[in-house]
Amino acid sequence: QAIEKQLKICGFKRNVDVLVLYLAGQELRSVPSLSQFRRLRYLWINNNKIPDLTFLSKNYCLTELYLHNNKLTDISGALKHLHVLQILLLHNNQLISLDRTVKELKGIKSLQTLNLFHNPLAQDTGYRLHVIYFLPSVQLLDRKSVTQRERESAFHQYNSERSHIVQSIAFGKRINTPMRTTVGSSKWTQPARKLMMPSGRKFGNQTNKVPLENPEDAVSARAMRRSLMEFSTVDWNTVATCQERHCGSKAAPHERLTVRF
Repeated sequence: QAIEKQLKICGFKRNVDVLVLYLAGQELRSVPSLSQFRRLRYLWINNNKIPDLTFLSKNYCLTELYLHNNKLTDISGALKHLHVLQILLLHNNQLISLDRTVKELKGIKSLQTLNLFHNPLAQDTGYRLHVIYFLPSVQLLDRKSVTQRERESAFHQYNSERSHIVQSIAFGKRINTPMRTTVGSSKWTQPARKLMMPSGRKFGNQTNKVPLENPEDAVSARAMRRSLMEFSTVDWNTVATCQERHCGSKAAPHERLTVRF
């Protein structure tokens, strides 16, 4: 009856014409399938008493979904097919599992705005960084913009090994490992176990390289073999153009400044 009332108010005669549906605050405890509205893009169904989302199984075009202030305890299997969803409000529900909720939303690459506050899962330790790391497309989480510092903290916390390598090896970063190591004191000079490669295997311009098992060993080895970089600059105003060279005009000799690192 609530759906029929909205259709009459909006004057829709065909289900395919329905792009917006407002069912908020109707004291609804269940909703029939909305599959007939296959082009539905905006759905307000907040401030009800809905316990599940099985009625959304065919609404692939949804871009904005307002589900706050309901009785939802789990969204597994209900939203992962909404690939173009951009705004999802789920605050003030009873969602318990952070892992299950995030897993359901991982496939929604277009998701930009997400509210999960006032759910039991929001009390988990590291909740915000967990969501930021596993849902990188989200830009506004719980009404607060996701900062670059939070993204870096989430990356360091949930991928600490890779973060350590990136910070230590990547160009433009300070390398905290020493340039020289004392014989016998370095881990990488005497690794506990080496992964031997078949003879004749080529890596770059070397052969028979032995990959290091420990990432810290790779950092130390990289620090011992600094790359050589060279930058050159020329004042192009002093360089003769094609026309000048063709006419045989004499141009002042140009100078090139080269700096090596």
